Amino acid sequence: MQDRDYEVLANFRYTLRRFLKFSEEAAGAVGLSPQQHQALLFTRSSGKRRVTVGALAEWLQIKPHSAAELSSRLETAGLLERREDPEDRRRTLLTVSEYGTRLLESLTEVHRRELQRLKEPVRELLAMLDDDHA
Repeated sequence: MQDRDYEVLANFRYTLRRFLKFSEEAAGAVGLSPQQHQALLFTRSSGKRRVTVGALAEWLQIKPHSAAELSSRLETAGLLERREDPEDRRRTLLTVSEYGTRLLESLTEVHRRELQRLKEPVRELLAMLDDDHA
């Protein structure tokens, strides 16, 4: 390992941490915890796939009962809708509510702008990795 390897890794982790801090603060500004934001984002990003509490637990790397509690809190807040899976009544399916979708759209727009701002610095850091091993 060379000094530059450590520098690239340190700068990359710093950039990621700054983005995560930005994301946490943006979610907090609209009354969401980072975990709630990620739950809504995962549920919305799943498109036509059925999102279960188990899938949410896997995505967030939390226990299924914690995902069930999280989805219940999001439902109580009017951000998520839970319903029994007609194909397997033991499972609960999740969808983002209209209110949740509006909130998520505004958060996503703010995040897209921040990602656009970070795109070039991240590209440069990744290029440094390629330069070192070319």
